[in-house]
Amino acid sequence: MLHYLFDWLQSIDFPGAGVFQFITFRSAMAVITSLAISLLFGKGVIKYLQRQQIGEGIRDLGLEGQLRKEGTPTMGGIIILISILIPTLLFGNLENVYVRLMIFTTIWLGLVGFADDYIKVFKKDKEGLSGKLKILGQVTLGLVVGLTMYLSSDIVVRERVMMDEEQEGIEEAQTYEEVTRSSGYVTRDVKDTITTIPFLKDNELDYSKFLWFLGEKAGKWGWVVFVIVIIIVVTAVSNGANMTDGLDGLATGLSTIIGITLGILAYLSGNIIYADYLNIMYIPYTGELVIFMSAFTGAAIGFLWYNSYPAQVFMGDTGSLSIGGIIAVYAILIRKELLIPILCGVFFVESLSVLIQVGYFKYTKRKYGEGRRIFKMAPLHHHYQLKGYPEAKIVTRFWIVGIFLAVLAVLTLKVR
Repeated sequence: MLHYLFDWLQSIDFPGAGVFQFITFRSAMAVITSLAISLLFGKGVIKYLQRQQIGEGIRDLGLEGQLRKEGTPTMGGIIILISILIPTLLFGNLENVYVRLMIFTTIWLGLVGFADDYIKVFKKDKEGLSGKLKILGQVTLGLVVGLTMYLSSDIVVRERVMMDEEQEGIEEAQTYEEVTRSSGYVTRDVKDTITTIPFLKDNELDYSKFLWFLGEKAGKWGWVVFVIVIIIVVTAVSNGANMTDGLDGLATGLSTIIGITLGILAYLSGNIIYADYLNIMYIPYTGELVIFMSAFTGAAIGFLWYNSYPAQVFMGDTGSLSIGGIIAVYAILIRKELLIPILCGVFFVESLSVLIQVGYFKYTKRKYGEGRRIFKMAPLHHHYQLKGYPEAKIVTRFWIVGIFLAVLAVLTLKVR
């Protein structure tokens, strides 16, 4: 919203108004604003939740210190959502399709998570929103994101075309000012189903290649594969973040690390100079996403102030489903979704531990008549709790692993 104000101030030559054009300035302001909102607004929200007795119900699983968390305010994800949305609305360009998609993602999964928390707290139903309705909400988000990427003329990638190839097409493109000359090649903006594969030299994958059997029609139907991948990624990461949110500060801290990394990747992918220097895919207009992720990071750090051990508030599904969905959609928009198993490795392993535990239990029960377990408890963080590790130590070590994976994800820009 302030974008329009500063444009007007610049039109009348108001001193310093031009600084608002810089993504770095607006990102810094977004971080500061979101951090301030989450710290100041968060305290009031926690007191309100306490007065309303909106506390977490705890099932006794035999974990050390577990019962002390009984009654701790939940639904604190509201703090995160508000701290993200306000700075984004203030400092982001609301005409940018990428920003709009991220705002929709935040609100949509926030509502799905809020419905789940509401049923648990006020309806006294510990199961919350049914699994089918959660999946429906995540699939719907995936469809909206996928179809928007397919239909919007503003969502493109810039590809290179060698100057000694397709001269006729190049000349025609120059007529419409769709290309720019560089040393030995021209570039043009195209709609495509390509993404980035980590660690490979020629690291672009076109999803339409999975439909090679369709011949020339593969390019047309490649978007179907792309949309399916988007749905899978959104659902997996959203649920992964939800499963990881079991210890004080665990999901919040990991999300902060992931958010900073994605912000760096978005800045590099959205800056034509850095993208050309690093020889990575340049995606026009994605620079505005840095403002959103700056707000996300500030909100997560501010919430961590209250969510770190011993937690004064839990984010609930209102927060965990949202932050997982935000990370997934953000990675998809900057064509880095195949980095998620690395960058979100802790989320991935937590989810995998649940799948392995449940699958092995059912298999052994069917085969031997008695269910057996690989882990003491799933998700994985509870396994370490039952092994006697203090909660704070588990969280800190998972953060360290998250930092290592984040550095590895950034290294994929050059290690190919």
